[in-house]
Amino acid sequence: MNLDPDLAALRPLGGYFVLRTGGAAAGTLPTLAQAYAATAPDVYGNPLIFRVGKVATALRAPESRVAASVAHLGLAARLWSVALGCAALYGRVPDLDPRLLHWDADAGAPDDLWLSEVRPLPGDAQTLGAVLADVVLRAHLDPLSAALRAHHRLAPGLLRGNAASALAGAARELDRWARRHGRTDTAVRARSLAAELLAHPLLTGAGTLTGTAFRRRSCCLYYRVPGGGLCGDCCFTRPPRSSPRAPSG
Repeated sequence: MNLDPDLAALRPLGGYFVLRTGGAAAGTLPTLAQAYAATAPDVYGNPLIFRVGKVATALRAPESRVAASVAHLGLAARLWSVALGCAALYGRVPDLDPRLLHWDADAGAPDDLWLSEVRPLPGDAQTLGAVLADVVLRAHLDPLSAALRAHHRLAPGLLRGNAASALAGAARELDRWARRHGRTDTAVRARSLAAELLAHPLLTGAGTLTGTAFRRRSCCLYYRVPGGGLCGDCCFTRPPRSSPRAPSG
């Protein structure tokens, strides 16, 4: 199935999977490449700092690193959902180069990301996993993690766990949707790709995948948000109480 200019096959999956394409709006927004490279230390000149501040305000986060982790997890989930959704539904992945993806740090899905041009990357069923690793892990999550760590005390294991959790969550949603709609091939492809990617050197050891259930080995710190509790795949079975800085990987 060829990629279409609007990536219309993603729309039935819901907001986190939808990617806006083309249009004049994209040109008015900074690209993710610009966001990752931003060095301005203030909210007005740095989209990532703005995003972390927005999350901190919305969640009443007790410290910036908690908001930074949640912001990282959210953007990772968006990127995995779009890329894995395309791979599972089309059998192809569009070029999601950070220079082509425009980001509105003040918006939520699906209005936050715009792809200026839809062009398929080379590859086939046997190389989809490697393509996804290059597109998401290397091109986006590596520079995103580096940019956030430049401003916030985030452990590499926490960020690796966030990346793995976001991937597993996207695969789980794809599997549920595909099963509901009798798309067995799509469900199988999503699960297979997720398992392959979680064994990638950049994600290996981040957690354990059993079927579509994932248990990470680190904590994203969401339990520190007032009323937050634990995520479904958290390494903890109950929120830590004794230390203000629980192990995060």
